[in-house]
Amino acid sequence: MTLEDYTNGQILLIDKPLNWTSFQVVNKLRWHIRQQFKIKKIKVGHAGTLDPLATGLLIICTGKFTKKIDEYQGQIKEYTGEITLGATTPSFDLETEINETFPTNHITEALIHETTKQFIGEIDQVPPIFSALKKDGVRLYDIARAGETTEIKSRKITISAFEITNINLPKVNFRVVCSKGTYIRSLANDFGKALNSGGHLSELRRTKIGAFKVEDGITIDEFIANI
Repeated sequence: MTLEDYTNGQILLIDKPLNWTSFQVVNKLRWHIRQQFKIKKIKVGHAGTLDPLATGLLIICTGKFTKKIDEYQGQIKEYTGEITLGATTPSFDLETEINETFPTNHITEALIHETTKQFIGEIDQVPPIFSALKKDGVRLYDIARAGETTEIKSRKITISAFEITNINLPKVNFRVVCSKGTYIRSLANDFGKALNSGGHLSELRRTKIGAFKVEDGITIDEFIANI
């Protein structure tokens, strides 16, 4: 592609690797575009954050297409992943250490499948304190990392599918289709509570955003090699 192509606007589908922040991916791609065409500036942004411990589809917009970011962010998303039952963490995933353990011997496959029904449709969800959301101008994760707590208001989200794809206790694999603003980490934590146990997210992969699919995406290295 030419510089004009990137400036006029491109949608890049990137398969984000583990342990990269979405911001790091944007910075890496922007740097290589600037180096390739020997320019000082070009607009590059992503349409929906993925946590560092998640992999999968990241929509990157360049040039004039950065104006479309809000449109893509609002689309339905699909995730696959793994919930580990019987233990919780403060971040609801593996970013923090296990802080509490719970019994799981009462949990059956039938109970797991039945419990997913509680989360289908429009529900109230409380975002995790380890998130980039702001309260009174401060990022929630900054409050959490300072060892403090704060009240976080719930918000309406919609889960249109919550399918259990494999059970090997304490691990449960799933597929979720959900609206913008859904925290799968919160879903994992709430799912553990609903089972009268605990739970945290141990794997997460974003597979779709609207009509865009991760299998149509490329790795960062593939982008760099073909720029």
